[in-house]
Amino acid sequence: MKAWDQGQILLTGGAGFIGSALLWELNRRGWEDVLICDSLGQDERFRNLIPLRFTELLSPSELLDCIGRNEVKLEGISCIFHLGACADTAEHNADFLIRNNYGFSRQLAEWAVAKGIRFVYASSAATYGAAAPGMPDDEEQLPYLRPLNIYGYSKHLFDLYARRRGFLSQIYGMKYFNIFGPNEYHKGPMMSFVPRGVRQISESETLGLFRSCRSDCSDGEQTRDFLYVKDAVRMSLFLAEVPAIQNGAPTGGIYNIGSGIASRWIDLARAIADAMGVPLRVEYIDMPEILKLQYQYHTLADIQKLRHLGYDEEITPLKEAVQDYVQRYLLPSHKYLGEEDLS
Repeated sequence: MKAWDQGQILLTGGAGFIGSALLWELNRRGWEDVLICDSLGQDERFRNLIPLRFTELLSPSELLDCIGRNEVKLEGISCIFHLGACADTAEHNADFLIRNNYGFSRQLAEWAVAKGIRFVYASSAATYGAAAPGMPDDEEQLPYLRPLNIYGYSKHLFDLYARRRGFLSQIYGMKYFNIFGPNEYHKGPMMSFVPRGVRQISESETLGLFRSCRSDCSDGEQTRDFLYVKDAVRMSLFLAEVPAIQNGAPTGGIYNIGSGIASRWIDLARAIADAMGVPLRVEYIDMPEILKLQYQYHTLADIQKLRHLGYDEEITPLKEAVQDYVQRYLLPSHKYLGEEDLS
């Protein structure tokens, strides 16, 4: 039985990139009883919701008010996907990030645990910082992680809080790695490299990649664990479906959400050019000073913990994922999930 079979889903960040993709996948599976919590702001994220189906839209302050007043409208919630956060790694307002990414998460988790509601939340690979290759999702290692920016630290604080409160056996954290795919268009400079690369090639026939600032890593050889958003949401939904107890042990905890493959930036660049049917031309550019001290040269998700839990779906290879994204969504002028042919 799925965690939401007996009630409504609450999805925070539902108008955002991964949130709207998760709502799209729920709609594909025939589920529409979803309460969305998000701040639409002044960008174009509202367009992510236009083709999708849900029951109501609340702001974060309205949601917290409803929780404080114990409103009837929240009584039917049986599963929470908490994806709402400021994910701008260039944001420097530490107070805002801590309040938004840590404080709100803490309040929502306290309420969910007290009510016995399945709570699946977004952490981030940014919490690992310059961790050793493999980045194992081991809760015992949390105190030893050293995030490189305030965004990663704001996410790390909640992971630590959940561990300290003893919640991690009951809730499910997802350390998203480099997710890319449709519905990220509103993110501007924080979009993945794929849509920015398509634009660069369209405008100048050349892709720009950062030069390496380390002697042990050549230009273009920096690696990332890239994961297509369609795979990311399937993994996320799996954590809401898995039984709370399996083989006599609780299934709660923190799980890496990645491909399990470290791909080079030059590999991603080549996949973009191939999807567009053009030769690859790369220009290496200097890395901005602001990024040099917080740049991760290598990320790789160890996803064996998720596999051992029973997730057995095949992960879309990078080249195929980029081709699907570019040819079905980007080249037709930024199509949104829900507008494509689902046959």
